[in-house]
Amino acid sequence: MRIPVLLALAAFVQQSESPLTVLPPDVPKDATMRTILLDGTPSGQDAVWKGADGALHEFFQFNDRGRGPKLYLTYSLDSGGSILKEESKGVDYMKQPVDEKFSEAKPDGFYVALNGAIEGDAIMARALLAKGGKLALLPSGEARIRRLQPVTVTAGGKTRTAILYEISGMAFTPSYLWLTEDRQFFAAISESFATVQNGFERTVPTLRDAQRAAEANYSAELAKNLTHKPDGPLVISGATVFDSEFATERPNLRVTIRGERIESVEPERGQALPAGAQAIDAKGKMLMPGLWDMHNHLDGDLAFLDIATGITSARDLGNSIEELTHLRQAIADGNQIGPRIVPAGFIDGPGPFQAPIKVLAATAEEARQWVDRYADLGYVQIKIYSSVKPELVPVIVQEAHKRGLRVSGHVPAGMIAEQFVRDGADEIQHMNFIFLNFMPDVKETRTPARFVEPGKRGGDLDVNSPAVEKFIQLLKERHTVVDPTMGAWEGMYIDRPGKPSHIDAPMFDRLPVQVRRAAMTGSGAPGAEDPATDAQYRRAYANMLRMLKKLYDSGVTIVAGTDAGSGYAFDRELEIYTEAGIPAAKVLQIATLGAARVMHLDRNLGSIAPGKLADLILVDGDPAARISDIRKVETVVKGGMVYRPAELDRAFGIRP
Repeated sequence: MRIPVLLALAAFVQQSESPLTVLPPDVPKDATMRTILLDGTPSGQDAVWKGADGALHEFFQFNDRGRGPKLYLTYSLDSGGSILKEESKGVDYMKQPVDEKFSEAKPDGFYVALNGAIEGDAIMARALLAKGGKLALLPSGEARIRRLQPVTVTAGGKTRTAILYEISGMAFTPSYLWLTEDRQFFAAISESFATVQNGFERTVPTLRDAQRAAEANYSAELAKNLTHKPDGPLVISGATVFDSEFATERPNLRVTIRGERIESVEPERGQALPAGAQAIDAKGKMLMPGLWDMHNHLDGDLAFLDIATGITSARDLGNSIEELTHLRQAIADGNQIGPRIVPAGFIDGPGPFQAPIKVLAATAEEARQWVDRYADLGYVQIKIYSSVKPELVPVIVQEAHKRGLRVSGHVPAGMIAEQFVRDGADEIQHMNFIFLNFMPDVKETRTPARFVEPGKRGGDLDVNSPAVEKFIQLLKERHTVVDPTMGAWEGMYIDRPGKPSHIDAPMFDRLPVQVRRAAMTGSGAPGAEDPATDAQYRRAYANMLRMLKKLYDSGVTIVAGTDAGSGYAFDRELEIYTEAGIPAAKVLQIATLGAARVMHLDRNLGSIAPGKLADLILVDGDPAARISDIRKVETVVKGGMVYRPAELDRAFGIRP
């Protein structure tokens, strides 16, 4: 249940040419074995056996390009299947040490390890089924289980009936687990990750299809119950409207929405409502254009959370074509709550550091073919990743521009940002690549060096030096956009274990228990436990804030994006911009009309004006004066459909 979250952290972990994992000699030959598949490729093992001590033992490991956990777990259970003792030792997905222990003589709830593995999920499922479907969790909360459907599969002459169960109450959305008829583990599946009983690897696509249908039904039910379509015109009266064109406020206006578009914006004079209209009293509140997260990697859960926080448009900068197509269609059909998705096509180069999205170009012809494929599918941008050969950058740029697509990305290994810009890139992702421009000796940026070196040396960069001034002038001349993802660097360089992450801290007490526990585990960049290195990282982050303000003051176009998923991360991104010294009203402009202009969609989006699409948020506060008021979104309108964040929060286990 925790693996998909871990996989999302892949960008921050060491990569290498490690071989396929091998079982250590202390795993008994008669252990029950499961195979771990990444994108269909065997990449690890899960072994379970009963020891002489009567306890259940588990060994869990997989290799994802050198990253991945290696864990030994021990479970001691009571007669009802609840955990009396549990120990986890080894390393986690990010190769950080794990040493977790739980012990309770008479547990009054079920303990779920933060660094757990597959068998722990099966133990909890059996305990839930034995207790009538509900269990109190430790330290708080309640888990629930629901039997969904059986599927009979055959492989290697053996037939099994696998039963799909839905487990909820631990995170934002349910997780899914396949058990045999006698309630033993059979499979756990996400889009790119699967663990399955040995010998049944070929059954994963069948199980995945059945699970996808269950997940789609869950999302469609939420969409049906939580999307409110006005019967007639929607009138928002007495609002202070944020004018994103001029970054100013216009008091006491009435905005009328008919269908999916804004019909009128006029002074509020107490005029009669149109026949059949639904009215929203917005006195004392700010009405804004919907927000734009310009750096996202969406799935159904994150799409839902975007709407809950007022993000009505999101640029997806790296997703499989199949999954993004499916998600966009589900949103368009009304079966998934989510923002308008602006798709960017992802291209990497083959090799030991290639990204999991299997769009790889080693030659100019392959690069052009992928650009054309994306263009034919209606994508509007290409994102270049770190393993693309430098000589292919101008090839990709030329073909993309010929097809009307923008180009952005990581600066590929072997290049610096100046070369990337001179080769025609329209945009740079991530502030670290701005700093690496002045560290040309760091050539292997496919490894953690791209995080560590800016962290250790970035505090020494003079942001007012002639070299920086010259580079910024180049950005201005080429109209190059910068997508700094500042929250990611705050998390890497400033977050430390034992305190809630900066992203989660403002709403920490409102989150589901396992999300809260995970928010306390931030380990920072490699070496952060050393006081001297810790100080270097903190200096570097402070200098990144100075660079952000320098770019803004110099007239370089900035877009706000998270690379972290949830809309709550976007709230923090905007707060960071004001901490850097950018006025709150200008930050709101960046996050609305500024983004729409960059994507050439400002004719229909980004501001509140007659004829534009009705993507609006009503905020119980004044974020143009106090940016943190952006956390007080009361109503979201997307294409004329109304959403209430308090309802959405409750559906995801978040206290409104």
